[in-house]
Amino acid sequence: MPPNHSPALIQLQETLNGIATDAHSLYGQGKVASYIPALAQVAPRQFGMAVALVDGTCVSTGSAGTQFSIQSISKLFTFVLALKLVGDEVWQRVGREPSGAAFNSMVQLETEKGIPRNPFINAGALVITDILTSRYAHLDTALLGALRRLSDSPDLNWDMQTAKSERDTAHRNMAMAYFMKSYGNFVNPPEQVLDNYCRQCAIEMSCSQLAQATMFLANGGLDIGPQAQSGEQFLSADATRRVNALLLTCGAYDAAGDFAYRIGLPVKTGVGGGIVAIVPGVGTVAVWGPELDAKGNSVLGAFALEQLVQRTGWSHD
Repeated sequence: MPPNHSPALIQLQETLNGIATDAHSLYGQGKVASYIPALAQVAPRQFGMAVALVDGTCVSTGSAGTQFSIQSISKLFTFVLALKLVGDEVWQRVGREPSGAAFNSMVQLETEKGIPRNPFINAGALVITDILTSRYAHLDTALLGALRRLSDSPDLNWDMQTAKSERDTAHRNMAMAYFMKSYGNFVNPPEQVLDNYCRQCAIEMSCSQLAQATMFLANGGLDIGPQAQSGEQFLSADATRRVNALLLTCGAYDAAGDFAYRIGLPVKTGVGGGIVAIVPGVGTVAVWGPELDAKGNSVLGAFALEQLVQRTGWSHD
């Protein structure tokens, strides 16, 4: 519990604790990701949740301090970096529509001439990484630098074993990259881009760090430190609004519509079991539970977010 022991903060802490207790009853209803060998070794019955508020306070419960592989949540951060670098030019190479297909599907690429539906499916994230690979000699260092600053965690890093595990099994992603290259929508060597892509997916963060790192999306693009004493306009207010809109419609793979209906917040999920949600003007929420449903989203995480919005009345408005 932070120093501010206001009644509202105490109530929020009690709400989180209650959600965590209820979430534990869902253990066993999902399975850890097995197609990436390193993720298959994660102990399944774990749960953490952190809420970072725009006033600089943070409350958490469970394993909120345990670091996990953020996987596709990294796509949010690489997309934001690309948007900062090239602006609306990004839409010449990737769309902004829900895919309605699995996150690693190749079906739409042929009919849509190598243009991925959105930046948050694998094909779209590969194009975004290709854009960044053209701009950064060491993309992994640049991305880590941004995340360390946003999360106020200078020791943040990526896990070499997980990155290697992903790279060794990245056959479908490599096929997508070459397929898009055949349509002229890929600039750099696919092997180089895949190296960067697998490293960014293997970044490890805790719920508390992830909630802090996404604070700018709840705060009109302004990044604030833990004590809310200073800030940096990390992203323009208009771009922040657009990113949140895309997260609401495309952030949960092919379950985005279900998440929008059940939770109603901009979210980004990852097969490491993490989910980050944005409550504009209020704060951010990060949840983690390694057991996934059939579409690759955390069973306990989705439950916890749905419970949180029901108990607090928070929405994306």
